[in-house]
Amino acid sequence: MSAYLITNVSVVGGPPTDLLIRDGVVAEVADNLSAPDATVVDGTGLVALPGLVDLHTHLREPGREDAETVESGSRAAALGGYTAVCAMANTSPVADTAGVVEQVWRLGREAGLVDVQPIGAVTVGLAGERLAELGAMADSAARVRIFSDDGHCVADPKLMRRALEYVKAFDGIIAQHAEEPRLTEGAQMHEGEVSTRLGLIGWPAVAEEAIIARDVLLAEHVGSRLHVCHVSTAGSVEVLRQAKARGVRVTAEVTPHHLLLTDERAETYDPVFKVNPPLRTAADIAALHAALADGVIDIIATDHAPHAVEDKECEWAYARPGMLGLETALSIALDVLGPEWDLIAERMSRTPARIAGLTGHGVDPAPGVPANLTVVDPAARRTIEPAELASRSRNTPYARMTLPGRIVATFLRGEPTVLDGKAVK
Repeated sequence: MSAYLITNVSVVGGPPTDLLIRDGVVAEVADNLSAPDATVVDGTGLVALPGLVDLHTHLREPGREDAETVESGSRAAALGGYTAVCAMANTSPVADTAGVVEQVWRLGREAGLVDVQPIGAVTVGLAGERLAELGAMADSAARVRIFSDDGHCVADPKLMRRALEYVKAFDGIIAQHAEEPRLTEGAQMHEGEVSTRLGLIGWPAVAEEAIIARDVLLAEHVGSRLHVCHVSTAGSVEVLRQAKARGVRVTAEVTPHHLLLTDERAETYDPVFKVNPPLRTAADIAALHAALADGVIDIIATDHAPHAVEDKECEWAYARPGMLGLETALSIALDVLGPEWDLIAERMSRTPARIAGLTGHGVDPAPGVPANLTVVDPAARRTIEPAELASRSRNTPYARMTLPGRIVATFLRGEPTVLDGKAVK
């Protein structure tokens, strides 16, 4: 295997030092290292972080390879500093059997750019009527441990209870898309002042909060693990805060776009800003920032949702919800949190790796640990050009925005997937 010596680099915000990668692991971290056989990467002014881990990625394959493939999504992830992503189940066919999750897992291994861990569906066909093959997916080569109908809520409380009970046997997790469907029928954006002014049907905050409140009670009753996808409201934060104070086994994520963008973006009627759950208010964003800082919200997850041109460049009412996120997530985190490197490492690497049970990921660079890491230039600023993104889709809400930070290098088990800001393969 190749050897790489990153010189004068800050490890998770610490003082500059040298970092030697050899045989797939971090061999040494010390000052003034010498390795004549190693490729030298000048790390002056750069920060080395544990490779980022995304708990919420849509890779679209199988079925919608026009929007994204496992390979193109993996490349986007590597360019965003990720070494592992969890692929959501809403493919076509749905990842509700051992065969489909193994297909996604193998495609990830063939691409070799990030570790792709499939998430299995909770219900057959995401229809919310009967449980999918949870045990078979857990026992498959993909070793699925997280199950989600993301894009759809497991609305039936009896079915949700059964799912929580089932996965408890192998310490699995149910990841819920919290949306009471009877309260969001026909909804187009956040219900509030802006939706009233624009004449668009609103998606009320209580539709999210009610499901989270129900599910934390179910998880508490069963004693199982619950994960809440893309939390977006101040009320949801308070429900989670109370649940955690009682010791409920619940974790939660927030997306970059819910940390930065408000419902006022809908005033342009540009469908790139249509997402589910919808963009909320400035007050919601403030509550999400505080919850991320104090740990009520555990992680940042991208909800990377690529869409083909015909599904986005159309009238708002007919556009599919979703935004790209993998290649810009760290920049948004820097914009929102500032250079709080330990907090960024915790929310974007250590904790998501721990939740997903991804051994070897989410570990700070240190002698003997797998060399899954990313190197960031925090002083760089870049203007987002959709045509330059690695994703097959172009539905980024940050087009032509100038954001902080640039991924200089990403290493997966000691081999570079990104060098000098460019994909290696």
